[in-house]
Amino acid sequence: MTLMNTKRHHGPTAIARALAAICGLALLIPVAACGDNAPIDNDTGAPASGITGNYAGAGASSQQAAVEAWISGFTSKNPGTSISYNPTGSGAGVTTFLTGATAWASSDKALSDQEVRESQQACASGTAFDVPVYISPIAIAFNLAGVEASDGSRAHLTMDAATIARIFNGSITRWNDAALQRLNPNITLPDLPITVVHRSDKSGTTQNFVEYLKDAAPKDWNYDISENWPNEVGQGAKGSTGVINTIDQANGTIGYADLSTIGSLGTVDIQVGDEAVPVSAEAAAKAIADSSVAEHLYGDNRVVIDVNHTTTAKGAYPVVLVSYDIVCPVYRHSGTTDFAKAWLRYITSDAGQRMATRAAGAAPLPQNIVEHIQTSIDAMGADAKTLKEQQ
Repeated sequence: MTLMNTKRHHGPTAIARALAAICGLALLIPVAACGDNAPIDNDTGAPASGITGNYAGAGASSQQAAVEAWISGFTSKNPGTSISYNPTGSGAGVTTFLTGATAWASSDKALSDQEVRESQQACASGTAFDVPVYISPIAIAFNLAGVEASDGSRAHLTMDAATIARIFNGSITRWNDAALQRLNPNITLPDLPITVVHRSDKSGTTQNFVEYLKDAAPKDWNYDISENWPNEVGQGAKGSTGVINTIDQANGTIGYADLSTIGSLGTVDIQVGDEAVPVSAEAAAKAIADSSVAEHLYGDNRVVIDVNHTTTAKGAYPVVLVSYDIVCPVYRHSGTTDFAKAWLRYITSDAGQRMATRAAGAAPLPQNIVEHIQTSIDAMGADAKTLKEQQ
């Protein structure tokens, strides 16, 4: 399957049309709901399928809250299954999947051509493919004493892309820097060193974040795009939880993580045009609405979104994470093929996406993207009969 790669600034895309209703919604479920993994009423969206067995996934820590909710929903209707998830990080999860040790990987980045080639060793037929299952903003979180909301709610600072890039490249080193004070004229910023906290492990969240810096502030961010943090500024921490715990423990810290993980830490509002846009799932959906999908990818059945980090759409928050699940079209064990197919159907269904919204504040997948995903899922197992006959 191939998808049209539209130009970023040629007006509304199909994604934009599909997300129009989403973008008109009120602010989605607050982060305080994270960890509430009970099925929504009795509608898990996972019909009894007769699937049994033990299955494991690994990968993006950003997806953890959503995956825990999905596991609860799926197993409530399929009690013969036992599903585990290890949030080892996107890179580690893909590496484990490529060895054949897990049924799926979750990753905050699309597969590279090399990873698609390597997946032939893990799959019984064809190559692995990736489909988006989770859309969420990446929050730029900070801990700064004296900068709190008067009503006890989450604190906010405004930053533009260039200022964020200069903080994370080490050019801005103190909180009362003139650039920060200019963007926050009504806040008295302390004369305090800035401590950057970044991921120490190979991370799709890192890649999504530095892609934003590279696209939106190219003069201030000269590093190559990578899953690994590219400089020696600040200190590293493993996983999203490690980053947030480190920020939470020290005054003057700032870092990046999926919105679902940040708790009560302060967050940065991004300057988009003349507007300072707070982080939210609704605002992330508006950025995706102004994005496109990729064409001519290596490998079959892949659905990859090209995020428009330079969007000027009103109310759009451009630091967006699109997280993927990676599966084989056919596994060496037919039960695993059946499970992976049913799992993807569930988590990308309306009910599955509602679970992700409730558990992690994620933005639901737009319907036109779901249609592409379903085409890919329908193709799973298509070669299994031929493969069995050849054996």
